[in-house]
Amino acid sequence: MTAKHTTWALAPAFAVLLAFWLLPLAHLIVLGAESRDSNGSGYWQVLSSAQYLGSLGQTLVLAVVVTGAALVIGGISGVFLARQQFFGRSALVALLTFPLAFPGVVVGFLVILLAGRQGLFAALGLQLAGERWIFAYSLAGLFVGYLYFSIPRVILTVMAACESLDRSLEEAAHSLGAGHWRVVCDVIVPGLAPALASCGAICFATSMGAFGTAFTLGTRLNVTPVAIYNVFTNYANFAVAAALSVVLGAVTWAVLLLTRRLVKNSGTVL
Repeated sequence: MTAKHTTWALAPAFAVLLAFWLLPLAHLIVLGAESRDSNGSGYWQVLSSAQYLGSLGQTLVLAVVVTGAALVIGGISGVFLARQQFFGRSALVALLTFPLAFPGVVVGFLVILLAGRQGLFAALGLQLAGERWIFAYSLAGLFVGYLYFSIPRVILTVMAACESLDRSLEEAAHSLGAGHWRVVCDVIVPGLAPALASCGAICFATSMGAFGTAFTLGTRLNVTPVAIYNVFTNYANFAVAAALSVVLGAVTWAVLLLTRRLVKNSGTVL
């Protein structure tokens, strides 16, 4: 294919990239640098505010914890489902991955039904301890919601990755006297590392920017997506909203880049 044909073939992709990514991002970066009062630019207001920095740190910690929990739970479940054949396996896989079809608002509503004021945990706590157990409107509820739609992604990815693993390596390790857990740590986990790293990156990025679930559970949650919404709608402070968006994206990109380099240096392709 000639250079001219290549240019024409890539023209639609470049047009979409320019219209829906580069131009809006450039405008967002410029908007964040604007200052409409004596408080300074949007970036300065964000970086000098303990509230905004605390929100960003809380969002980052939450995303890391959700990603770690999803990889552990989804990874173990995915390997088991990929290796075991039993009656109802297909139905179980379908049920475990069904949350992927739910938008964030629905996931938040399900968390409220589980742990809200009239939820199942509230009724159970009222019967067992005489008080309602409510955590839907806190970071614990948000953690459950994010975990709810992160685990299916890991399960599907790990199940697909298990099909490409060389079972002869496990058999060789067993024949050399390696126990079950040694085989898991030295053979299975390294073999699944590329898939786990890729899926972990997706789960992390999704948890950093997810809004629908957090908004459904309450606008007082101190996470950055909700903070952006509040600044934008309640105070019409476009500069700070843009700056928060840019900082959130930069932090997410930096963590993903760091993860990519760490995985690359360890010899795993991501």
